[in-house]
Amino acid sequence: MSTWPQCAMIYDGTFSGFLTCVGESFRIKEYPFYFLPPGTDQVSLYPLREVTSDPALARRVYQSLEARVSTSFRRVVTYSFLTCLPQKERHIFDLIYLAFLQALPQDMTDDRFLVLNRAVHYLTHEAHLYKGFLRFSDYGGVLVGQITPKNRVLPLLRPHFCQRMPNEAFLIHDKTHREALFYADNVWKIRPVDHLDLNQPDQAELSCRALWKSFYDTIAIPSRYNPKCRMTNMPKRFWADMTEFQQNPA
Repeated sequence: MSTWPQCAMIYDGTFSGFLTCVGESFRIKEYPFYFLPPGTDQVSLYPLREVTSDPALARRVYQSLEARVSTSFRRVVTYSFLTCLPQKERHIFDLIYLAFLQALPQDMTDDRFLVLNRAVHYLTHEAHLYKGFLRFSDYGGVLVGQITPKNRVLPLLRPHFCQRMPNEAFLIHDKTHREALFYADNVWKIRPVDHLDLNQPDQAELSCRALWKSFYDTIAIPSRYNPKCRMTNMPKRFWADMTEFQQNPA
């Protein structure tokens, strides 16, 4: 257990901002009990520390995760920040504190490890499903796909789709976290996108959607219809963004 006085840190909600909080915490020797991203209305009984993101400090902390612990530990920290785990920052910081000043638990079933490992597994599994469930539409030569994930999966989807479609221009919009992955001419960016207004698709795109839905319906075997099995392999929460489940894709 830390002997540092506790505080609550207000930061910008980014990974760079979180790593800055980690570096600042070790500098001032205060243990952040809460991390408060923008828009948080939570009232804290602990002293508030507003931390401005410092890319240079964040980079040093990021590099030290591998240099002082291991590459796999840095991966766990990085992936954990992309999860939808409640109070994920506190769980991540607890593990970093143990790694830097005490010792990591040797038992992988230790709760401090287990909660993050489960969250990372959920993240990677969701990203894996979206590699098959993501549907693109053609808008004037740009392929656009929209998703509603629980975790921030765009950084995990980026390598797959950039390698699979290197000569295309595409955009993947994460409606949940209001951000998008842009790719064109071998250059990619992930940027905040509060709202995406799309023009009406042209007739060629509408025809393509209708053909895809017709193909999906045609290959179905009515005698083997099993909705429970389908929902097990293709969870229902993905259906809203999939062409084959739209009532009238054309």
